Amino acid sequence: MREALREIWRYRGLLQNLVLRDLKVRYKNSVLGVLWSLLNPLLMMMVFTIVFTVFRHNPIPHFPAFVLIGILSWNLFVASIMSGTNSIVMNAPLITKVYFPREILPIAVVLSNTVNFLLALLVLFPVLLLQGLPITIHALWIPVILLIQICFMLGLVFIFSTMQVFYRDTIMVLDVLMLAGFFLTPIFYPLETIPATKEVWGMVLPVHRLVRWLNPMASIIDSYRIVLYGTTQAPHPAPPALDFMLRTGVTALLVLWFGWMVFRRYSGRFGEEV
Repeated sequence: MREALREIWRYRGLLQNLVLRDLKVRYKNSVLGVLWSLLNPLLMMMVFTIVFTVFRHNPIPHFPAFVLIGILSWNLFVASIMSGTNSIVMNAPLITKVYFPREILPIAVVLSNTVNFLLALLVLFPVLLLQGLPITIHALWIPVILLIQICFMLGLVFIFSTMQVFYRDTIMVLDVLMLAGFFLTPIFYPLETIPATKEVWGMVLPVHRLVRWLNPMASIIDSYRIVLYGTTQAPHPAPPALDFMLRTGVTALLVLWFGWMVFRRYSGRFGEEV
């Protein structure tokens, strides 16, 4: 593993070029260019605000800021997973002609989407201030939360990009799962509204705890919200729940390790299959 990491480091120049290439391709034929990274979440925020505050009464205070935090972190997740899943297949000519650590391709995709996320924060902070929410010292937790999210996304991308090489239906299944995940993840509703327990088919299930355990993105988005927004009962930035942060961090590292092992196990066959 240590030698594999050293090899990736030796090819860091290629990684940087691939990240820049992804960013250039993304905005090549766009009239607005990089501005679209700022306008897209703003437009989504406006739609959700109109739907949930005008058409349907929503008691969540500072709702535009509340929902924008969820949108940005979820957009990063979906963009990384969907484009990362195709990262090996879409670079077939490169894989069959040149040797380099194959891990660089999915890593480059995740990093380029992370750059877009960081650019979108330029929109988030003014929205928070306009909503009367201060930027406090708790915002310093953002890099930690982002690192946890990156590890989690990389692990999944390693797994799904490997599956996509052998089973081209993977991306279509993921498309449905991402839509389901949008509603099952607290993006436009607070995590605390999920009941602690719920009777399902005669069994009492700890629904709230299961959501946190089975959907790390729920804890990740909630952590972003706590350090930038607070809770709906007390909308003021606060420190994250360290127990859930630690649990989510460990989960992300386990997913990353497992995903990398799967990727390395089958990467030798990529040239034949793509």
